[in-house]
Amino acid sequence: MSDRPDPADPHGGQKVLASGTALAEARAAMILLHGRGASAADILSLVEVINRPEISFLAPEAAGKTWYPRSFLAPIEENEPGRTSALGVIAELIGLLGEHGIAPHRVALLGFSQGACLALEFAARIPRRYGAIVALTGGLIGATLDRGQYGGSLDGTPIFIGTSDVDPYIPLARVEETAEILRELGAEVTERVYPGMAHTINEDEVEQARQLLDRMIV
Repeated sequence: MSDRPDPADPHGGQKVLASGTALAEARAAMILLHGRGASAADILSLVEVINRPEISFLAPEAAGKTWYPRSFLAPIEENEPGRTSALGVIAELIGLLGEHGIAPHRVALLGFSQGACLALEFAARIPRRYGAIVALTGGLIGATLDRGQYGGSLDGTPIFIGTSDVDPYIPLARVEETAEILRELGAEVTERVYPGMAHTINEDEVEQARQLLDRMIV
């Protein structure tokens, strides 16, 4: 862990917490991405609720507990270098998992809010077959979404996006646009809208995560 983050790569070298089965013994893994103002420990607390001890769970922490400074709806350049640094952290962890024999199709990404936006952004920018993407209130990043900037194939990656119809930070229209783009990239997208839900995580979303993990380790 770095006490003084590199301004060009603020999240590089920050701590990563682990839970579940040791990497050397796990057949599958999940990377958990916390929201703005939260911590790796906060999002890792979901592990006990998900209750899949055979999975290896990794939770990186953002420098200053914020992955990028502005709203995810701001122009991308206004959220740099945080956004790019955060995507780099995910890529490094997937590489680490690969070194332990856990291929991307056995790796799931789960994020809440800012972390959900990053999980979706990573999948769309580096498309391939992942084990699963679980986005708990999030959407693709940018002031507008240009369909032409996304390419490649997610090759049937199952993606769950849960959201509220009244969330103050994540507009439903952006969630729906995100789902459309991910389907165009070949993902198997399930979008679930919870009427009136606050900016939080509910039990049904956790159950969706469990089901996707179970599919991944069959």
